[in-house]
Amino acid sequence: MSCPVLELTQQLMMSPSLSNQETGGQAIIIARLQALGFTIEPMVFDNTINFWSWRGNGRTLAFSGHTEVVPSYGEQSWDKENPQFKPALRDGMLYGRGAVDMKGSLAAMVVAAERFVKQHPHHEGRLAFLITSDEEASAHNGIGTVKVVDTLRARNERLDYCLVGEPSSKRQVGDVIKNGRCGSLIANIVVKGVQDNISYQHLADNPVHRAIKLLQTLVSTEWDQGNAFFPPTTMQIANIHAGTSSIHAIPSELIVQLHFLFSTELTDEIIRKRVDAILQQYGLYYHIDWWLSGNPFLTTHGELLEAVVRAVQQYQEITPRLETTGGTSYGPFIARMGAQIVELGPVSTTIHKECVSAADLQLLSRMYQRIMELLIL
Repeated sequence: MSCPVLELTQQLMMSPSLSNQETGGQAIIIARLQALGFTIEPMVFDNTINFWSWRGNGRTLAFSGHTEVVPSYGEQSWDKENPQFKPALRDGMLYGRGAVDMKGSLAAMVVAAERFVKQHPHHEGRLAFLITSDEEASAHNGIGTVKVVDTLRARNERLDYCLVGEPSSKRQVGDVIKNGRCGSLIANIVVKGVQDNISYQHLADNPVHRAIKLLQTLVSTEWDQGNAFFPPTTMQIANIHAGTSSIHAIPSELIVQLHFLFSTELTDEIIRKRVDAILQQYGLYYHIDWWLSGNPFLTTHGELLEAVVRAVQQYQEITPRLETTGGTSYGPFIARMGAQIVELGPVSTTIHKECVSAADLQLLSRMYQRIMELLIL
């Protein structure tokens, strides 16, 4: 027997859709939504293709996701009998790029909407989709989502609820849902020195030597202790570089990239001031650029959280665990529209194995449909 969720997932997976290179996946979704009477509004910003669509009026439940996959590591990392963009179903598992993150979720959302509209063509609330194609891009991920949200806010659009289809589950669908995400802040630090030949080191000022104690202090700093909802803020040195290809030259600068995942105990402004204070302790000549990828968000209660829990309980007979662990997502940007936000998606343990349980996608679609029924009927 054919399954509409699996069929649509495979169609989306056959569209490579690398970051900022939308190749037809969104067109497939748009066609399905238009057939249901959705209004479609394409939004293209800096070659990033996005769209906003809606059906109905009143309190709004939006489903959000991205059509692209992480940058390719090359065909050589894939079995010749199973090309990365040619989905294959084996032993109940669907294999191929984007199966988990997140074309399976997108298909589950669309099929859930089709079933919901067919059964409830005159539903009271508004059902919406916010789809982007750059969530998996560089450190500046979510630019499409940011600009879509800014555009919608400028005309006073408001979302009441937003469900994001990121792979949140651990062992079975719905055992974990994300009701929040930490903030993400990146610092690019350039420590200046004086370059010279190692033979004339008395004329040089080695920025690597000067920065060693700085790095030790940054690594050993306790930024906060977290709280009931979030683990402690963490900082990782993501990249470090100095010098040229010559072993005989003292470098003129050291470049360090820091990545903070921060809790609601801190703001990005507090982190910036603390890092500046630490840098100044060591008398360094430096320049620093900051990039705030997203502030933390938290949905502690509300109708959306209740609906998601009820849907999981109905189909899995378990009560999901609420977590805020992991990296950031584009949830914080959508939160600017006043929405309650929850992430519910496939099991994440197979995300880098690029496979998902076919039964899980079918189950996920039923959960999405039940959430629609609980919120906008």
